[in-house]
Amino acid sequence: MGVWIDTDMSVDDVFAILLLRGRVEIDGLSLGFGVAPLPRARRNAAGAAALFGWRLPMSAGADRAILGGQEHAARILGATGIRSRNLTLPEVEAPPLPDALPALAAWLEAREAATILALGPLTNLAVLALARPDLLARIERIVWMGGGVTSGNHTASAEYNAIADPEALAILLARGVAIRMIDLDACRRVQIDEADVTALRAAPGPNAALLADLLGGYLDIALERGRQTMALYDPVAAAALLRPDLFRFRSVRLEAELSGLHTRGRTVVETRHPDTHNAEIAEDLDAPAVKALCLAALAEAA
Repeated sequence: MGVWIDTDMSVDDVFAILLLRGRVEIDGLSLGFGVAPLPRARRNAAGAAALFGWRLPMSAGADRAILGGQEHAARILGATGIRSRNLTLPEVEAPPLPDALPALAAWLEAREAATILALGPLTNLAVLALARPDLLARIERIVWMGGGVTSGNHTASAEYNAIADPEALAILLARGVAIRMIDLDACRRVQIDEADVTALRAAPGPNAALLADLLGGYLDIALERGRQTMALYDPVAAAALLRPDLFRFRSVRLEAELSGLHTRGRTVVETRHPDTHNAEIAEDLDAPAVKALCLAALAEAA
């Protein structure tokens, strides 16, 4: 059985897909708004597919949050959602794509214990939960890169994927969908630096320079803020799906803060009262092994 990936198709989403490609069967990609608007996510996906030869079924879903808002991250990742030092994904015209809801529904109808990797706001999956609640029992788990146990990154309290659509997270939790949250704290244990960019540039293969430029542009987010290392986010969530043995998970009560003036989008994690637990978090991981896994996949894709 394969995995479904729901993504806003930024640069670390591409890295995550490269990690899984060829290691697990990817049954489909559903695209949604996120760090960049949906049309940009579609163009990024088309460019990645052209470059890496992906023949993955793709569909397009939400262009805004459940309540209609659009929270992007252009101030951090630029208008395309993909930072680079020079080379970048090819700009190709995004083809027409089917709607994500019927595509996801058809996929779930053929499965009994499905796994979904979610790499952006959870809107597409919340739409599914509202439209086809009869299919939710077929989802064994959503592995989600999102949330923050201790703090945020888009605001002091909230991680980007959570604050972009906290109602979507609340809907899935209310429906009892099992979520394994790979949060900021877990991802920040896996850091890349300039030596990793240099090593990737030296990898054999026609895509080495481009991937190094993408990884370098990603690292520049941290360098511009006076830090010498940058956390790998989405690839860590992909690693949690691929190699759960490298992680230690903990059962928790997870809630989404929806109304706080300064805390909207915060993921509130309660570790007491096991009878109320509704999710899991990645409490610890083998950071060197996860980093090696992620960077080896980029070198192979070069």
